[in-house]
Amino acid sequence: MKMGLTSSPLRRRNCFLAFILVLVPCTILFLVIGTDFSAEQTMSQRVAEFQMRMQYLESMYRAKQEDVAILSQYFGFTNQNGETSNMTINLNLLDGLSADSRSMIRNVTASAKLPANLKLPTAFHFLPHLLDDPASLRPGYLQTRNRQGVSIVLGIPTVKRDKQSYLLETVDNLIANMDEDEQNDTMIVIFIGESDFDYVSQVANSIIARFPTFIESGFIEIISPAASYYPDMAKLRLTLNDSAERVKWRSKQNLDFAYLMAYAQPKGAFYVQLEDDILTKKGFITIMKNFALEKTARKEQSHWFVLDFCQLGFIGKMFKSADLPWLITFFQMFFNDKPVDWLLSNLIYTKVCSIEKDGKICKQEMTKLWIHYKPSLFQHIGTTSSLRGKVQKLKDKQFGKIPTFYPHNNPPAVVKTGIQHYKTYTIQKAYTGESFFWGLMPQPGDLIEFRFKVPVVLKRYLFRSGNYEQPSDRFYNTTVEVLPVNLSEDSPVWSTFNTTNDGYLIIGAFNDFGIAEGVVDSKIGELKELRLHVYSDSQNWVILREILLQDATAR
Repeated sequence: MKMGLTSSPLRRRNCFLAFILVLVPCTILFLVIGTDFSAEQTMSQRVAEFQMRMQYLESMYRAKQEDVAILSQYFGFTNQNGETSNMTINLNLLDGLSADSRSMIRNVTASAKLPANLKLPTAFHFLPHLLDDPASLRPGYLQTRNRQGVSIVLGIPTVKRDKQSYLLETVDNLIANMDEDEQNDTMIVIFIGESDFDYVSQVANSIIARFPTFIESGFIEIISPAASYYPDMAKLRLTLNDSAERVKWRSKQNLDFAYLMAYAQPKGAFYVQLEDDILTKKGFITIMKNFALEKTARKEQSHWFVLDFCQLGFIGKMFKSADLPWLITFFQMFFNDKPVDWLLSNLIYTKVCSIEKDGKICKQEMTKLWIHYKPSLFQHIGTTSSLRGKVQKLKDKQFGKIPTFYPHNNPPAVVKTGIQHYKTYTIQKAYTGESFFWGLMPQPGDLIEFRFKVPVVLKRYLFRSGNYEQPSDRFYNTTVEVLPVNLSEDSPVWSTFNTTNDGYLIIGAFNDFGIAEGVVDSKIGELKELRLHVYSDSQNWVILREILLQDATAR
């Protein structure tokens, strides 16, 4: 009999089968589980989003409990001697309420024989002037569709400025940098911090006129406080050795932010504080939401208090809506004492720092609650502060260069114009997305022509003129005109649109904001050409920073 390392064929076959049975499952397990990090990350983010939604719902439930507690004060369950009042409540009248609300009210009525509840401080203790007018917390102006349940609420406070306002450009930029899904999961609340109703109405009407579809959908809401919301600013204490004008300005700003946050708090899971003179980057909503969920999913960072998407002032600060009551109350308590950004820092300092430990440890602890995102998603563009006489040229260096144009894939076309271009900023480069068009002062009759190499059916068009450095360099009294290929003379389309003497259909025009956009009627059919037609003199040069001609047949 032979001994050694040799084995029978049967044994070798059994070993091979055993090897296969072990290797194959392990390989599959490694490929499916070991390398599917993206699935694990997605699941982690979903869990984090669920946690944030739960925190948001819990905060809404606490607000409901507070309403019931306040309601109980009107029922007068006990008199001054601690005796039970004769007033009774027919709980059958409450059948229209939800089960949890009925339960809370029954709990309140069950405790009616107990001594009066302890009364805790409220906003009225810190802002006693609010008691002078029952309508002090009722909005002086409100434009709303009562939208709620979004992921992110963007809060934009705005006030009257001595010079140029960037509000509409800011809102336009925010919208332009969101896709449809982001818009469906977001809303913008514009707070007009003025008590002059005529001025508030003027600003609100300009917003409604510029963004009618977004107002109608509830994506944009506008709110302004009653005049009685503000205290007598002439009686404020002078603090920090500041002038009376500066104390008034920063104290009002604290109250404005508190009001805006209180209004926005029930509308979404996250709240982001912005300003009315900023720019942002494409996809900023998704970036902010994913970053927030990522930090929430990490156990060591899940208790973050503020996520900072801009290094300047109070711009781009994100909070969990459930945490906003901390800020609102803090701002109300110390509105007369410090600027709003200092108060935010002081609140976080109070949460985690100790006088028994050195500043280095304090700073480390604060970074766990105040987390910065780089590079910045927002840039400040205004130079004139809402504080009279103050010029602020602050720029966030992490934001990078502000884009001067937005390229698109347009149908092949021969492009020409009689407007003389400046340096290398030609209309050809603007159409192909290489740069923007910058031309000398347009004159009546000037044209910018886009002659398609192959006839196209356009779905929509968009032209944006002017930019954030030269906002007045835009088209005025300029129409958008098209030349159909095979539109019969008896087509009803000819009577639907105004026409030019040379047979072009006028399908749109530039508005007061230097923008022309619209959907092209499908009945017009294929087009030979689209052109921009200037009808009056301009005192300025003209910039065309975005050109979009969307082919209906393109994918």
